[in-house]
Amino acid sequence: MLATTTPAGLPDLFYLAPVGAIVALIMAFVFSRNVMAHSEGEPEMIEIAGHVRAGAMAYLKRQYKVVFVVFIVLVAVLALLGYAEIQPIWSAVGVPIAGLFSGLCGWFGMKMATNASARTTWAVKQSLNEGLKVAFRAGAVMGLIVVGFALLDVSVWFYLWNEVLPEREGGLVEITSIMLTFGMGASTQALFARVGGGIYTKAADVGADLVGKVEAGIPEDDPRNPATIADNVGDNVGDVAGMGADLYESYYGSILATMALGAAAAMAFNSTEFGIKLAVAPMALAGLGIFCSLVGVFVVRAKENASFSELLKGLHKGVYVASFLIAVLCGGLFYLLFRDTDIAGFVWWGPWASIITGLVAGLLIAYATEYYTSYEHAPTQRIAKQTETGAATVIIAGIAEGMISTWAPLIVIVVAIISAFTFSGGNENFLLGLYGVGIAAVGMLSTLGITLATDAYGPIADNAGGNAEMTGQPPIVRERTDMLDSLGNTTAATGKGFAIGSAALTALALLAAYVSVVQTSLDKKITQDIALVAEAENTVAYLGNG
Repeated sequence: MLATTTPAGLPDLFYLAPVGAIVALIMAFVFSRNVMAHSEGEPEMIEIAGHVRAGAMAYLKRQYKVVFVVFIVLVAVLALLGYAEIQPIWSAVGVPIAGLFSGLCGWFGMKMATNASARTTWAVKQSLNEGLKVAFRAGAVMGLIVVGFALLDVSVWFYLWNEVLPEREGGLVEITSIMLTFGMGASTQALFARVGGGIYTKAADVGADLVGKVEAGIPEDDPRNPATIADNVGDNVGDVAGMGADLYESYYGSILATMALGAAAAMAFNSTEFGIKLAVAPMALAGLGIFCSLVGVFVVRAKENASFSELLKGLHKGVYVASFLIAVLCGGLFYLLFRDTDIAGFVWWGPWASIITGLVAGLLIAYATEYYTSYEHAPTQRIAKQTETGAATVIIAGIAEGMISTWAPLIVIVVAIISAFTFSGGNENFLLGLYGVGIAAVGMLSTLGITLATDAYGPIADNAGGNAEMTGQPPIVRERTDMLDSLGNTTAATGKGFAIGSAALTALALLAAYVSVVQTSLDKKITQDIALVAEAENTVAYLGNG
């Protein structure tokens, strides 16, 4: 049985995962050096950026102190459970490592974002395209670090248990079940980064507006308002560190859940080779997605004096190119993995169709979010029109549009779940269908490298605009930074919609994986109990006849 059989050797396509992860980290370093090579500008710009950087890092240091204490307690509990043989002792090792990598993503991403804001302001003086490149490449550092660390963590653990420690007790189901617990580390880190960061972000934003616009009657990002520094810090805390940890959790969790579902589904066919292939597929897909994301990053550019819609098309082009490439290439990936697989109800193109379902769902959710948040479309314009009658009608219109905006992502997610389940053979084998939902989540997140880059770009452009305002830059500079800032507001909102959509698919996959793991454990326990009872009966019969 797969629950106890030592896993077979790994297929060659597995190595797409660790190689892709290492390439992502190398390219993140290259992009960071490229951004840092740009001038930070005038002394006043450097000073303002330094204050924001100091505030952001002070926040992270304080948050990580609290998170460190939580992880100490968590590891102690897991170690105690491991000692009592209630929980595998490996969980006490894997959980803090997952949390550490997530924390490192936030740290490096925050450092890059706060170093890039003044450089973006100075680059905008040369051209709009140069400013876009600096800000977007800085955002790409965050995106590539997240996918690089997450995939490296998963692939190294899986390699160790299959190639370095192949004689350890237990099989593929046990391996994927243990790895599934590692997601707790990423979730714990995301809880503090997302919730804590979100509270800080809104508190700083509202506080700065109250003291500046309402009490003092001065414009936003005015240097006379010290709260503007906290406001700029909050942008980075929420949309760089917070969003990064959130999507790290979804990315990490979707891969682990799909691996566990694949191992559980293969148990029904008693095929170790099939189980290995199902477990390797999400990792190989994620590795392939990194290379496609890198192509998309290099595609992003804008012509000088571009309009808002042209800038948005420039970012969209990168995302669409990456999505198209992964949609085509993953077909070849699954053909090579499963072309010789002879399993009832399973065809190689089934998971491929599920992946395309996830990709399309992600793009549709992003488009719907953009439609309801971009000032070029009717919903935002309707809200703006309510300012003619007062603040109350603006609030009512905003709440109404927000409620209406939820219908499209909701329908898209439901259709995606049903389609992915059906394509992967859910009508023949329920667990194969759930595997399809999991692989759809991985497909949606496969281009996270560039998707997160467009989101992390937002606070960098926002801070660049604040820097230009506080240092009294010429009108043309402020005009260009305003353009980039407006684009960043839209991409930040799109990122939130994408995060929620991917989290919904990941949550379903994780829940299904948990149920399958519990069921497998119960089946194993029942089998052991039956064996013990049979042995006891044989012993009694032997003694009675002796």
